[in-house]
Amino acid sequence: MVLRNVELQYVCGITSKLPDTGQPEVAFAGKSNVGKSSLINALMNRKALARTSAQPGKTQTINFYHINEDLYLVDLPGYGYAKVSEEIKAKWGKMIENYLHTSPMLRAVFLLIDIRHAPSANDTAMYEWIISNGFQPIIIATKLDKIKRSQVAKQVKLLKTTLNVVPGTPVIPFSAQTKQGRDEIWELIEEFCDLSESRKAVKEPQ
Repeated sequence: MVLRNVELQYVCGITSKLPDTGQPEVAFAGKSNVGKSSLINALMNRKALARTSAQPGKTQTINFYHINEDLYLVDLPGYGYAKVSEEIKAKWGKMIENYLHTSPMLRAVFLLIDIRHAPSANDTAMYEWIISNGFQPIIIATKLDKIKRSQVAKQVKLLKTTLNVVPGTPVIPFSAQTKQGRDEIWELIEEFCDLSESRKAVKEPQ
């Protein structure tokens, strides 16, 4: 993926109408503070286009990032943050469900899980929920740099077992610090979005 231009094009709140982008979309889901914004920044080779925060639950909108005027990376609100009211959680859930059900251009859903811990009940519920909405999520195991290399295989196995993943589901360990896993994620995005071979090199935007 030669990144020629990237921009935050649409921001949709609870009452917003979802955009009809007319181009392939891939969505990223995950609990609060799992590293979603950091992942999206790493994919876009930008430090702060997707805002990161030490305060969980900061992303309260669906954010559409336009890549090369070819496709959209879609950042879904984080889930499972205790300080958000049940009413707001329910509205976020409706908003995400509405997006999964109604976007005609959604090609794939990536679910982010912290590789350091067994998936939580919220993670498992989200995985099963995405499947019930007709998608087979690809798992991104974030914060790879926080564990020893010798622990990776064990943690990936724990993640797969706890989630009871569909056989053959890709699980990609990823580090926002070292960018390990970035190329594999882009390869899957390109495959799902059916992008041409000419865009397969990854480099910094000019």
